[in-house]
Amino acid sequence: MFPKDKVQGDIEILLDSEYGYVRAGYPKFMRLFGRDSLIVAWQMLNIKPDVCRSTLEILSKLQGKKFDSHTEEEPGRIIHETDLRLAHHPGNPEIPFPYYGSIDSTALYVIMFGKYFKKTGDKEFVQNHAANIKNAVEWILRKIKEDSSGFVRYGMKKEKWQVLHQGWKDSYENHLAIDFSVAVVEVQGYVYLALTTAAGLLNDQSLFKEAQNLKERFNDLFWMPDLHYFALALDGKDRQRRAVTSNPGHLLFTGVLDKDRANYVVSRIIEPDMFTAYGIRTHSSKESDFNYKSYHLGSIWPHDNWMIAEGCKEMGYNEVYKRIRQAILKAYEEFGYITEQYGVTPLGKLEDIPTACRPQAWASAAVLEFLTNKV
Repeated sequence: MFPKDKVQGDIEILLDSEYGYVRAGYPKFMRLFGRDSLIVAWQMLNIKPDVCRSTLEILSKLQGKKFDSHTEEEPGRIIHETDLRLAHHPGNPEIPFPYYGSIDSTALYVIMFGKYFKKTGDKEFVQNHAANIKNAVEWILRKIKEDSSGFVRYGMKKEKWQVLHQGWKDSYENHLAIDFSVAVVEVQGYVYLALTTAAGLLNDQSLFKEAQNLKERFNDLFWMPDLHYFALALDGKDRQRRAVTSNPGHLLFTGVLDKDRANYVVSRIIEPDMFTAYGIRTHSSKESDFNYKSYHLGSIWPHDNWMIAEGCKEMGYNEVYKRIRQAILKAYEEFGYITEQYGVTPLGKLEDIPTACRPQAWASAAVLEFLTNKV
């Protein structure tokens, strides 16, 4: 009923045979993306762990070494995007490669060293990259120290081509409807996990204290008591972007949530305005700016669902994990393929979005992982 060969073929199309990482998506993103490739490496970890090793290797070589406001390179920072064979973006020569405008790829990079080590026990590989891991952690700690509230944020960009929003819902437009600078909810969870992961990998107990302090700040300022849910983001004055979105679902795999608030998050994402027969929406249908076909304001992304499902599995919400898995596989079955994102109409009908990438790495890898590993 659910053949693996199609999504396996997607990954083979996107795999860079020379460097071993998986390119983000066809036709628009046939390049190395820090965030995308790291998430695909995670999704492939139980299937082909060499993809994770190769991804971490090439990202380590490209890790930021200096401050450059044009490329947004900073010491220790992991790239947003590059083409290893080009000096500039193929569609816009103003965009230099590598480009570093990502707020979450550095934390994900550290996290994946931990997950790779746990899976393979490859201590030598981790030791050989201890300096890279340390540099990434120092970038994170510098961001925390520079921020008056102790979060990892990004600010307004100077160049028009620089990505305005730098979380996974990245964009050149202010779809978050928020004043800058921005602290996005899931990024703080990634940072928490990165710090606790690095504490073990680097044998640095002080990082556990940094992580715990972040956890306390985070749960205090991002929580919306009246909605029993987490805000999408904080602006530069720590005002909440009060919207019900899928982003807090990513917190479930990070350890930044205690069980009581995790219960609220899981309960909220399976309510009808968020959960459909084909997966969790990025944005609640009750929000005034909801659009079921919008890139970030209501469509369904398989990788987003996979990351939420992974957190549900890790925290013991196995029935919710199964529901999410079944929903994404139902979309795969009805389409006959899987795509970057798709819509579900207010009446519950599955709808393709013609502009979506197909194949797209973290969508195909999500389906492949769902088909390979079951609770």
